Amino acid sequence: MDHPALPLTARRALLATLFLGLLGGGSSALAQAWPARPIRLVIGFAPGGAADYVARTIADPLGRVLGQSVNVENRAGAGSSLAADFVAKAPADGYTLLIASPSSISVNPALNAKLSYAAKDLVPVTRVTTSPLVIAVYPGAGINSVQDLIAAAKARPGFLNYTTSGIGSAPHLGAAHFSKVAGVEMVHIPYKGGAPAIQAVVAGDAQLTFGTPPSVLPMVQAGRLKALAVTSTNRSSLVPDVPGTLEAGLPAYSLSFWYGFFVPVGTPPEVMKKLFEATQQVMQRADVKAALAREGTEVALSASPEDFAAFLNDDNRFWARLVKDAGVKLD
Repeated sequence: MDHPALPLTARRALLATLFLGLLGGGSSALAQAWPARPIRLVIGFAPGGAADYVARTIADPLGRVLGQSVNVENRAGAGSSLAADFVAKAPADGYTLLIASPSSISVNPALNAKLSYAAKDLVPVTRVTTSPLVIAVYPGAGINSVQDLIAAAKARPGFLNYTTSGIGSAPHLGAAHFSKVAGVEMVHIPYKGGAPAIQAVVAGDAQLTFGTPPSVLPMVQAGRLKALAVTSTNRSSLVPDVPGTLEAGLPAYSLSFWYGFFVPVGTPPEVMKKLFEATQQVMQRADVKAALAREGTEVALSASPEDFAAFLNDDNRFWARLVKDAGVKLD
């Protein structure tokens, strides 16, 4: 005997249930299949700088763990805001990742209320590295120590030029903070990445730089720059021949920065979990740690995405306060 037809309202409820089930199944299937094609790892700075070096050191082994290539893409400009905006507006499917420093997440929002993205548009996955900056000078500048630098800057306010990887970058904030603590006035020359900023000092176009270890140390080792100090209080085991700020005679000054992975908000939790676990596996490899250590960068993993998010809550306040105290402004 035929069953009676369902009432209209019951049919609608059944269809709605089936539709929602398909949606949920589709999301789960997406996460299970991820990654099914190459992944883009986006950097907010030019090739040759610290972010580029860290990303390229990680990308190949990460791709091997995930079973798909991880392709590094440089989108330099606006103090890394262009890259952050691009990733924030990308599809939330796990195929577009951002490697970011405090510039994208903490500094730029503190500097510019009219940013085209918000930090909440980017979901933290894990911190990957941390390191101090390096204060380095042109060998012909006649500056051989931090105390020499301070004396030269005080003798001729506004004469010394320093380069960084851009307005709002960690090196820019580090230099502005240094100037405030040391009571000196120097002129900032921003570039679109660490490599061109370093090259300007190597060429003698500026007297000094506040740079990331991967950008600075090769030139120091080649004798083309002189390292005065790292910006951590004590010497770093990663850069043992360079004094910390305590030994250099400026104990009130200390600063380090980090790099981490972010994805667009809405990325499936299962995809984030796979990415987090793969990154943990890669960053524990001895060859990856050694490659980063050679450039003065230390592996510093988060215990979980939630742990990284909690770290960022405190870190955001630190960088925002630094922006305010150092009086950093957009040009």
